[in-house]
Amino acid sequence: MTRVVAVRHGETHWNRNGRMQGWAPTDLNDTGREQASAAGGWLADAYDVDRVFASDLRRTRATADRIGEALDDAPVEYDPAWRERDMGVYQGLTYEDVEDRFPEFGLGQTAYEAALAIPEGGESLRDMADRVTAAFNRLVDRHPGETVLVVTHGGPLHVLLGYVKGMALQEALGSHHMANCGVNEIRATEEECRVVSENVTDWR
Repeated sequence: MTRVVAVRHGETHWNRNGRMQGWAPTDLNDTGREQASAAGGWLADAYDVDRVFASDLRRTRATADRIGEALDDAPVEYDPAWRERDMGVYQGLTYEDVEDRFPEFGLGQTAYEAALAIPEGGESLRDMADRVTAAFNRLVDRHPGETVLVVTHGGPLHVLLGYVKGMALQEALGSHHMANCGVNEIRATEEECRVVSENVTDWR
C-alpha cells in the first residue's frame, strides 16, 4: 500500500483577502507560518513520512520547510506539476471580481461548463487537472509501500480528491472545501485507490 498525505499550504494575505493567487510569488503570513508549524508537529505524530513532494511556488515551499522541521528531515522534492492553476492576467483579482467580470474563468457553474477556457497567459482547468493527476499516478507508481507527503494548493487538492472518487472535473471542483493546511489521506493498492480522510485540521 502507498499512503499519500496531501496538505494545502498555510494562509497568505491573498488568501485572507480572497484574491486568486495562481502562480504569484506570495508568501505565508504570520497565521500561515503558525499553521504550517502546528501541522508539521501533528503530521510527525500521525505518520511516518518517507519523503515529501511540494509545489515549487513560494507559499508551498515555505509550508514544506516548516512541516519538514518536524519530520526528521525527510527528503523534499519540489515539482511544478503540483502548482495551482495559472490564472494568467487575472492573477491577483478577487474571486468576486472574476465571477462578476470574467465568469468563464471563475469557480462558479459557468466556469465548470468551460473547463477548457484558457485565461490570457494562463492555463485551463483541464490542463491543471491533467498535470496534477499525472503527478499523482507517477508518485504511486514510483513509491510503492511508502508514505509520501505532498504539499500543494486548494485547486489541485479538489482535483485529486475528485479523481480518486471517480468524479467529473466540474463536480470535483464544486464538491470540496480545503482549509489552509488541511490534511487529506489517500491509500493506493493494486486493487483500489480510496480517500481515507479529507480536510483534517486536528492540529489546530
